[in-house]
Amino acid sequence: MDSLLLSRLQFATTTSIHFLFVTLTLGLVLFVAGMQTAYTITGNPVHRRMTAFWGKVYVVNYALGIVTGLVMEFQFGLNWSGLSKVTGNVFGVPVALETLVAFFAEATFLGMWIFGWDRLRKGVHLALIWLVAITAYASAFWIMVANSFLQHPVGYELRDGQAYLTDFGALLTNTSLIDALSHVVSAAVLAGALFVAGISAWHLVRRTGETEVFGRSLRWGLVLAPVGAFSVVHFGFLQEVVIERNQPAKLAQMYEEPARIAAAQELLGRQFGPGDLMPPSWIAVPYQIMMTSGFVMVIVTLVCLPLLFRGWVVRLRVPLYVLTALVPLPFVSAVAGWLVREVGRQPWTVYGLLTTDQAVSDLPPGAVLLSFAAFTTVLGALAVVDYLLIARVVRRGPDDRLFGATLESPSAETVATPGF
Repeated sequence: MDSLLLSRLQFATTTSIHFLFVTLTLGLVLFVAGMQTAYTITGNPVHRRMTAFWGKVYVVNYALGIVTGLVMEFQFGLNWSGLSKVTGNVFGVPVALETLVAFFAEATFLGMWIFGWDRLRKGVHLALIWLVAITAYASAFWIMVANSFLQHPVGYELRDGQAYLTDFGALLTNTSLIDALSHVVSAAVLAGALFVAGISAWHLVRRTGETEVFGRSLRWGLVLAPVGAFSVVHFGFLQEVVIERNQPAKLAQMYEEPARIAAAQELLGRQFGPGDLMPPSWIAVPYQIMMTSGFVMVIVTLVCLPLLFRGWVVRLRVPLYVLTALVPLPFVSAVAGWLVREVGRQPWTVYGLLTTDQAVSDLPPGAVLLSFAAFTTVLGALAVVDYLLIARVVRRGPDDRLFGATLESPSAETVATPGF
């Protein structure tokens, strides 16, 4: 294997693992914030226990996501120095903003939320988790701004072989951004909803004694799942309109239509000259996986939602088993969608501007193989640890303590602590 292929495999592996954490983080934070809002308004202790339980799962997943994100960004300098050299003045701006938001603002608010249990006023503590949610989605926004530049470079000019940012607003209005960001957000909402519904269904099947906590959580998940399912399909199709305009070769390979492929090859020849610039044909496979899983999730949520309001989901029990089995599906679909978006851009790192062989660092294959093996081993181990810790939290269910704070209602003295 050469350095280019190894570098691509390394980045694909680390990004896929990282994206699993990101998808659950973005989806789950909305539930934690929503449940805490319900507790703050109603004072219902069930909502407090729901917040505590799903909050623990969220924090475990967030911690591992930060570590994998750091490793992923290091690779821009390690394996893709050509990308940094040619487009770093443009691409680096949203990446830097994402880093500031995710690793400083978001992490700070989350730390205050964790250690603020029973120490801050209810309103202040609630505001913190909503700030965590807002900064999480702001982080997703900036990373999608950076990614959209790779898909459809805008707002720059070339000087002596280097790209310089000339129009920051063009990055924010990139045609490749809005529908793609909405698609990612919808996928996260769907993943979070089915995760909450599936875990709740598992507890109800096992009759663990937390009927109120998981019965309510099941309702939350099943109400939001159709919103995410329909949105992810809707924005997925809207993206195809943009892809047809900006990257017709990707769409041709996705659909596997000979006429489209021939037309795309002719267009690429006119735009960029002779050479094989078509993306690999196998991207049709993850595209079909993504489409099939998307429609399965739509159908399941449509069937389960009316059963929920009639109370048949629990009585029939079969839907509970289906929902439990469905938990991994949105994550499989998310990785498949990422493969379509990124691999479908090949052989370009920055579409029409910089190819992957121009962007890759000049490293010996042995060194890249070593880093590939090291990163894959470490991140794979972290993924296993993450899911084992989540499974442990899930099996235990809601308990009486969270992050060192009791789940009992805070005393008046604690609430009225001066300075807060």
